[in-house]
Amino acid sequence: MTIKLYDLELSGNCYKVRLLLSLLGLEYQHIPVNLMAGEHKSSEFLQLNPLRQIPVLADGDSIFADAQAILVYLARKYGDQTWLPTDAESLSKIVRWLSITAGELRQGVETARLFHLFNFKNINIETATEKSAFILQQLEQHLANREWLELEHPTIADIAVFPYVALAPDGKISLEPYPNILAWCDRLKQLPRFISMPGI
Repeated sequence: MTIKLYDLELSGNCYKVRLLLSLLGLEYQHIPVNLMAGEHKSSEFLQLNPLRQIPVLADGDSIFADAQAILVYLARKYGDQTWLPTDAESLSKIVRWLSITAGELRQGVETARLFHLFNFKNINIETATEKSAFILQQLEQHLANREWLELEHPTIADIAVFPYVALAPDGKISLEPYPNILAWCDRLKQLPRFISMPGI
């Protein structure tokens, strides 16, 4: 059974899926989606994800959309308890970071990157920059006395949060004021089978 990933190289959300696939040692078929050409609006793609968003992962006949949801699927299907524990307290801590990824991080560093790197001019860059500073300060403080976001080892929380934080300089957000974040990024880069992307 072949795993297929519908993907865009410069997307941080697609990258986090590629990263977990690599860390888990999973082989997959890479299918690039040309957003500029509107391939995400084609009738074929809309059957995979009516919301017109990437990434999309197909595992046999099962289709999964949304990067965070895909991380959950891969961790539960192919990983072990370390990536996504099932006890209530640990699971709650990890889901909180998945929510922060789709909320505060998206509104901050991810949005600033869209403005500066992809020329999304309908973005309020001042607001995105302020939100970036807020969430990065929170993350810096959280990492002050720990090596990983939760549970003292890498989980999908780290994989979900890492890409757009590491890509913050694309949005003209410096990480230099955040030594704990930089050290955490370096630890992630040392994981076996770590892969990078443009900008990281």
